[in-house]
Amino acid sequence: YMPWFCYLEKRQTIHYLIHSPLDDYIPFVEYFIIPYLLWFVFLAVTGAYFFFTNRRDFYRLAAFLCSGMTIFLIICTIFPNGLALRPTIFAHDNVFVDLVKIVYSTDTPTNVLPSMHVFLSVGMCMALNRTPALKDKHGIRIAAGILSFIIVLSTMFLKQHSVTDVAAALVMDGILYQLVYARQARQARKLMHEPVI
Repeated sequence: YMPWFCYLEKRQTIHYLIHSPLDDYIPFVEYFIIPYLLWFVFLAVTGAYFFFTNRRDFYRLAAFLCSGMTIFLIICTIFPNGLALRPTIFAHDNVFVDLVKIVYSTDTPTNVLPSMHVFLSVGMCMALNRTPALKDKHGIRIAAGILSFIIVLSTMFLKQHSVTDVAAALVMDGILYQLVYARQARQARKLMHEPVI
């Protein structure tokens, strides 16, 4: 994944400029850099939780995430895309803006559709809500949902992604959820009703 992604980032070719009319109504808010960066912690903690507690759920999550990331690479290879939403002048001068500038300098505004920030956040939230181990841990599941929602918002308020990127990621989440989670649940129910020979 990483060599392919790095190649796409260095290519910096944009044939398709992503923009939605809704993007023009979303202001830049530098404070959203906090949940945006918490994404890395969220991924690491959730991945480690499944790896050390439930290998079956970990492999299911890995199948979900790797499928989505591969689709993302294929889309960006065939349809090189990017954004022109980032502000060049900032209204404030504070530590949050400084962090945004660091992110901007290390992450090019290319290869944005679908948003991996959104896809992976929602995917992690789905996995936490699907695992039987957290069935009665409502606080954890609600916290994961809120964090995922704020991370999704952060991608738009930081002008890292268009509404279009977010929508595409959510569609991909929905499709892969049906293939990885819902399909396995249906198979499990079917096996429970088969007679034992």
